[in-house]
Amino acid sequence: MNQSQREHIATVVASVSDNAQHRAVCQHDQAIRDSWQRCVERYGLDPSRMQAAHILPWHELREHREHLEEFRRIARHGLSALYQQIAPAGYVVLLTDAQGVTVDYLGDESAEISLRRAGLFLGAQWSEAWAGTCAVGTALATGKALTVHHNDHFDATHIALSCSAVPLFDPQGQLNAILDISALTSPQPKSGQQLALQLARLHAHQIENAWFEHRHRTDWVLKLSPASPFVEVSPDYLIAFDARGRLIGHNHRAQRMLEQELGIEAASPHGRSSLLGMPIEQLFNTSINSLPDWLASASGRQGTLERVNSGERLYVTAVQPARHPERPVINTSAQLLPAPLAALNGGDPLLQQQLQRAARLLNAPLHVVVQGETGSGKEYFARAFHQSGERSSQPFIALNCAAIPPTLIESVLFGHLPGSFSGAGNKARRGLIQEADGGTLFLDEIGDMPLEMQTRLLRVLAEQEVLPVGASRPVAVNIRVISASHHVLDQLVEQGRFRADLFYRLQGARITLPALRSRSDLDWLIDKMLAGKASLSQAARQCLHQHGWPGNLRELSNALDYAVAMFEGERIESADLPEGIGTTAPVTLAQEGALTEQALPEEAQRLMASLHAARWNHSAVARQMGISRMTLYRRMQRYGIQSPNTLPA
Repeated sequence: MNQSQREHIATVVASVSDNAQHRAVCQHDQAIRDSWQRCVERYGLDPSRMQAAHILPWHELREHREHLEEFRRIARHGLSALYQQIAPAGYVVLLTDAQGVTVDYLGDESAEISLRRAGLFLGAQWSEAWAGTCAVGTALATGKALTVHHNDHFDATHIALSCSAVPLFDPQGQLNAILDISALTSPQPKSGQQLALQLARLHAHQIENAWFEHRHRTDWVLKLSPASPFVEVSPDYLIAFDARGRLIGHNHRAQRMLEQELGIEAASPHGRSSLLGMPIEQLFNTSINSLPDWLASASGRQGTLERVNSGERLYVTAVQPARHPERPVINTSAQLLPAPLAALNGGDPLLQQQLQRAARLLNAPLHVVVQGETGSGKEYFARAFHQSGERSSQPFIALNCAAIPPTLIESVLFGHLPGSFSGAGNKARRGLIQEADGGTLFLDEIGDMPLEMQTRLLRVLAEQEVLPVGASRPVAVNIRVISASHHVLDQLVEQGRFRADLFYRLQGARITLPALRSRSDLDWLIDKMLAGKASLSQAARQCLHQHGWPGNLRELSNALDYAVAMFEGERIESADLPEGIGTTAPVTLAQEGALTEQALPEEAQRLMASLHAARWNHSAVARQMGISRMTLYRRMQRYGIQSPNTLPA
C-alpha cells in the first residue's frame, strides 16, 4: 500500500464517520459521498480493504452474455464507433449487464495484462456491492450517468482509474445495461472528463434508440424532437403504441419528458414505467387513427404534435408497423410453429416433437417445467416460449436460483419495504415476481431453491398475490412461471429436497430438451453459431461430430468461438479446435448412464456440474475447488466419474 492509497482510505473513513466536522471537509460530490455511505452501511464494505478485480470464470460469464445476446448484437456497432473515437486517448469501452458484469469489451490488446488486472476487461464484476463506488456500480445504483475519477473510487485499489458510465434503459423503462468508458490513468482533473462523459451519453442514446426500434418494429412508432432537422435522423423521443393506441414502449428521454409533462414522479430505474398502457389521447392532441397523417411520405413535409398538458409543439414523424405479422409462423416438419420456437430447431425430430407440444400449450393457463442437462438451452426455450404466446408484450424476468445466496433470494424474489431487514435501505424495492406481473417469470435451477422460499412461492401461485418482506398487505400479481432444472425434480421430491405440492403446481406441463449429443441437427447448429464468421473444413466438421458434448450447446458455442479466434487460413481446421475436441469418441448410452447426475450423491452432483462447466479441465476444477489435482482424481474415482476425454477413440 502506497502513501496515496493510505491517504485515500483515511479520507473515506472520515467521510463516512459520524463526525460532522470530518464529513464537512470532504471535497467530493454528493453522489460520491452517498455512494461511499452505501458501501459501508448497505454492503458492509471495509474502506481499508485492497481488493483485486474480480473476473468471472467463463462458464458464469457465458450465462450473463447469453441473457443479453440479442441486445449485444444490436449495440455492437455503437460500441465499435465509440471505441474508434476514444482509443487514441487510451480508453476502453465496457458494456455491463444490470448486475454489473462486463458482457462486452473493446480495448488495446497490447495492454491486456494491465487492463485485466485493473478489471477493465470482459467478465469483470463492477457492482457497488462488490467493487464499491465506481462508475458502473454507482450508475446502476442511481440510474444516472456520472464520472468516477481517481479518488472518487471507494476501494483504494482503483484510484488510478478514470471511468464514465451511462445507464441504458429498455423500452419498458427498466435499466438494462451500462455503457462505460474507462482509462487506466488520466493526468487530467475530473472536469477534463466531461467530453468523455458526453461521448458516452451520445452513443448510449443511439444504442438505446436502435434497441427500441428493433423491439418495436412491428408497432406504431412516433419520432419526436423539438428541432425539425433531427426528427428523422436523430429524434430525442421515441414512443411506441399498439393497435388500440396504448403506449407500450418509449426511450428514456421520452419517459422523463412525459413524466414531467404529466406531473408523475420519476420511476425507479429498476422498475417498469408507469406510463405503459396510457392512451395516446392522454399524451398528445391526436388519436391512433390519425397516425398515418404523420408518415414521412404522407405529406412530404414534417408536421407537429401538441402535448396535451403544456401545449408545447414537437416536430413529429410516424413509422408504421412492419407488414409481417407480430408473431409469424414458419413451416417446420408437419406442424406450423411460431417463429421464436421454430428458430430453436434445425430438423431434429425429438426436439420438434417437444416444440410442437409446447406450441399447443402457449396460451393455456398452465405453468411449465423445462427439463434438460446444463447447457442444453433451457433459458433460450423459455424466452422463445414467452415470445410466442399472448404474454409476449409483457415482461420476461429470469432468475437463476442457484446464483443467488439464500440470504438474498427472499428480497430478490418478493421485494421488501424500507428498513424491513438489516441492509434493506430506506427505499422500497419491488421483487422480481412483481416485475414479471402480466408476463413470465423464469426460474432456472429451481431445484436449488431453499425449502422456505419454496413455501412462499407456493402461496404466490395458489393465491396469485405476493407479500413483500416487511409488508402487511399482499399485492395481486398475474404471472406464468417457467421453471427449469438439470435435476429430475421428481427425485428431489422423493428425497425431501423439494416440496411435492409446489412441484405439482409448477408442473402443469413438462418439456424435455434433448442433449446435444442426441440431436440430429448438429450441422445446422454449427452453421448458425458461426453465422458466416468462418467456414469449416471437412476434417474439422468431422471432429465436431465425433465429440461427446458433455457441455451441450454452451460447450459447442465456446468451441466455435475459440476456433474463430484461432484460425488463420481460409477456413477452420481440426488444429484450430480446442484441445480434446474430436480426439474422443461420442459418449455412448451406457457411458451416459454412468455419468448421470441424478444417480450420484449431492457432493458428486456438484463435482459433475463443475467438470461439465469447465469442459473436463481437471486443473481448472481443482483450482476452483481449492484442492490438488490428486484429490480431485480420488474424488472422481470414489464416485465412479470418468472423463469423456479418457475414453478410447
